[in-house]
Amino acid sequence: MSRPEILAPAGNREMLGAAVFSGADAVYLGLTGFNARRTAGNFTPDELREAVAFCHARGVKVHVTLNTLVYDRELSGLADAVRAVAAAGADAVIADDLATAQLVKSIAPTLHLHGSTQMSVHTPEGAKELAALGYDRVILARELSLEEIRAVCEASPIEVEVFVHGALCMSVSGQCMMSAFLGGRSGNRGACAGPCRLPFDASAGLKPGQPGRACHLSLKDMDYIPHLRELMDAGVASVKIEGRLRTPEYAAAVVTACRAVCAGQPYDEKLVRDIFSRSGFTDGYLTNRNDGKMFGVRTEADAAATRAATPKARELFRRELQRVPVHYELSGGVEDGGVKLTARDDDGHRVSVYSADEPQPAQKDPLPGIERALGKTGGTPFVMDGLAAAPGEGGFGFLPGAAWNELRREALDKLLEKRSEVTPHAVQAFEMPTYPAHTVGQLPALAARFANAAQCPAEAVEKLQHLIFPITEAESIPEAWRGKTLLELPRVMFGRLEQKTAARLDALQDAGFAGAVVNNPAQLRYTDGWTLYGGLGLNVTNPMSAARYASLGVQGMLLQPETALTAMQAVAPGVPTAALCYGHLPLMLTRACPLRNVRDCGKCPGGGTLRDRKGRDFTVTCSAPGGAGVRTVFNPVPLYMGERLRELPVDVAVAAFTTETPARVSQILDLLFNAQPFDSEFTRGLYYTNN
Repeated sequence: MSRPEILAPAGNREMLGAAVFSGADAVYLGLTGFNARRTAGNFTPDELREAVAFCHARGVKVHVTLNTLVYDRELSGLADAVRAVAAAGADAVIADDLATAQLVKSIAPTLHLHGSTQMSVHTPEGAKELAALGYDRVILARELSLEEIRAVCEASPIEVEVFVHGALCMSVSGQCMMSAFLGGRSGNRGACAGPCRLPFDASAGLKPGQPGRACHLSLKDMDYIPHLRELMDAGVASVKIEGRLRTPEYAAAVVTACRAVCAGQPYDEKLVRDIFSRSGFTDGYLTNRNDGKMFGVRTEADAAATRAATPKARELFRRELQRVPVHYELSGGVEDGGVKLTARDDDGHRVSVYSADEPQPAQKDPLPGIERALGKTGGTPFVMDGLAAAPGEGGFGFLPGAAWNELRREALDKLLEKRSEVTPHAVQAFEMPTYPAHTVGQLPALAARFANAAQCPAEAVEKLQHLIFPITEAESIPEAWRGKTLLELPRVMFGRLEQKTAARLDALQDAGFAGAVVNNPAQLRYTDGWTLYGGLGLNVTNPMSAARYASLGVQGMLLQPETALTAMQAVAPGVPTAALCYGHLPLMLTRACPLRNVRDCGKCPGGGTLRDRKGRDFTVTCSAPGGAGVRTVFNPVPLYMGERLRELPVDVAVAAFTTETPARVSQILDLLFNAQPFDSEFTRGLYYTNN
């Protein structure tokens, strides 16, 4: 087993110092804008350069997060951000949007590219696809078991990174729109307000309109520190600590614990728990215990424990860890009128300094005393790793201890300064492509997505350009409908579902279907022979990423529904684009089941509701019992654009039906076909915002 990189959060300069001083091998931090934690301190381009110099001097890598969805008007600024990262000499960019990946490879190809966890990669084929797209590392979804992580590591041609400690989002990262649609702050854009930590109550017996009180969407923090040796054995290259919005003491405590376990040593479990937890920790995903014990909230007792533990944790980074080997070479002496001390590291840096005083003949062997003086490297990142002594005629002679200390300090200061020199990445000239705008004012064709075949009214089929059904419904689709039917693949697939889905696609190849809707980059790998369309899970928001997917064979794509109409207009990749015109939006996609707080899987009818603090009910559906399935939480108020279809700057308007009855589906389709206003409460979503 090789020890994995310990990757620590650095939300600001103080946290950066704490992570490095306590022994992190790498840090990840955000450049101002374009990152998934916009409320963290983050770094300006100048501060980033200083951070890289500080870290590289100590042998620590710097990964920069550029992992939010971007819009067309932001692409030139994103290109400038990539140039700033390259100029700072950082080691890698953590990217989500394919536009970011394309800009990194076009502008600074020597920068490493890491696939953000927001890409929702959770399978071997996903890792392979990221490798084909030019990524050097995949950051896996947090929801995987140890066996699933091992399977990805065994198949992946690139490095694998996993989260091992910190907050657990209830939703699969990159597939949550709850904050955006309930509070106007998009988690996919780095501004999550954390609404899932508020009351969402699955309890039975709540009266109509009664506010919910229980926090059944709030997961405990994950803690895989006790399992680090198992993750090492699985082949994980990097273990990541979540928490850019937390404290320097938190970073130091968790880094110290990770270092200890990786070295086979005990660690202070109480300090790790006290410095931050939510009613304790969970390892439920890793150990396949997906149950109600995964849930918890931050209590006043937790906060009091943190306050008490903070001084002890602060001691962990009062002095920095000595870990950079330094090799000394000493020459000269009495006959030479002075001594020369050379210090070098393993990276090829070398400096030399000379004694200010002339050594006197020694009465005894001075070498033991010299070695002791040169070995006193405390307060620096260096640790002595050998002394090559080549005394001149008359030997080294005698110099007072203060002289040797001064030589050591001067040599190490110069070596640290040399190691701090930033080496920018070479950048290539890049001219931002121009993209045509989509026509506004034309009536888009109508398509509809149904949860099952029984939901689709036969009389509406002729009026719809496409019918979309989950692939699980394939055998139920009448042959007469198949020529316009697209089979929708799941946004996430755990366990063996990916292999089963690939086999099902092969079996349905000649069954007459019009195509398949891919919702994850992994699905591009096992859909050969199918006409492909991009679904909600691809998170397309700008013309550059849309064009990239089109180049990969996607013949049309649904734009991410957080996208405003003004931003949609800029996406015209040469293949048809689509937007939702009706539907209860899937706010959250989760492997953990909130209903497990109040019932067992065996007693569940396959879904339920959550009551929020305002008395609204959110429908929860389940794709399969247990950890292999996923739960979807839907917005109680549907999106509707029926009388404003001409304002959608897309080719196709999609009505997405989920839990509606067949009769209700017919009513809504009639409203859409006739461009009529909606007949009950609805929302325009974020279509008329300024994003």
